[in-house]
Amino acid sequence: MENESNKVKQKQKLEVSDILREAVIIYFRNLNFIIFTFFTSLPLFCVMVYFETYLQETLLETSNIVNPPRAHFHYYYYDSIFDRFNMDYFLKLIQLGFIYMVPLYVLEVGSAVVTINLASKLRSEEKKMTLKDMFQKSLDPSNLRGSFLTSIYVLLLTTSHQLGLLWIVLNYHVFLKDLSCYVIFAVICSMAFSNILRMYLEWSAVWNMSLVISILEGIYGIDALALSVYFSRGCRRRGLFFMLIFFAWGHLLRLLCLHIGGYEQGSEILIQVGLFCMVNPLKWVVCMIYFHDCKERNLQKKTDEELGKDVKSGS
Repeated sequence: MENESNKVKQKQKLEVSDILREAVIIYFRNLNFIIFTFFTSLPLFCVMVYFETYLQETLLETSNIVNPPRAHFHYYYYDSIFDRFNMDYFLKLIQLGFIYMVPLYVLEVGSAVVTINLASKLRSEEKKMTLKDMFQKSLDPSNLRGSFLTSIYVLLLTTSHQLGLLWIVLNYHVFLKDLSCYVIFAVICSMAFSNILRMYLEWSAVWNMSLVISILEGIYGIDALALSVYFSRGCRRRGLFFMLIFFAWGHLLRLLCLHIGGYEQGSEILIQVGLFCMVNPLKWVVCMIYFHDCKERNLQKKTDEELGKDVKSGS
């Protein structure tokens, strides 16, 4: 017991750069792991190509709706906006939401389950695994159902924050952009957007950790979320940085592709989605290492508190 406590004490605390470095080492030191993540990401890649094409076409249509040619009268300007939000447009939004919440999200969670499970084994085992071993050991059917239960909670929490960000952007562009006190409303909207975005990124790390807990610890649903909140106390700034990196990567690729009109040609969409799917497994490896580090820090804190109590009682 004392040896385990000493090992925990001696273990160096991992900072953001340390966790990223370890994730890159785990990801790239074994060619079989790269091949494995390539094959397991293929279904996600195919669905995401269609989703991104449809999403970027919808974003362009939305931009044309909220930024039509200026009319001579202000009321006519707003009437023309609401006229353009017709039933066909709302049906597109519903279809887009369905693709995101059902096939795309299910495939992303499935990719996360096999990647986290296998990356944890690669981190703990010294010997290299063959590609056959990876396909055999990557999936544990016993906790698959519970992991998807946790993912439903994560999806609901994530979507609610994303809708909040979207609501701020739409209110700014539709209602506040042309008011005389434009600067004041721009500052208010920017502050609200940045605060909600910070909360979203910070809590995304907590929600992703709950999924890691379900996969590795067999704790599901609300219990996994509560344990994730407990483990992440004092470590959420690091989680914020991790999620910011991957959030920026995904959205910069999307904005760049949208800017050059990649949704029209197709090849740019393939490159965008390919780069995203290449980095996405690395995100789950980072989340796995982040969970282990938070858990070990918590264990060390408990050990220090118990030792402090023993010292006081002994004196």
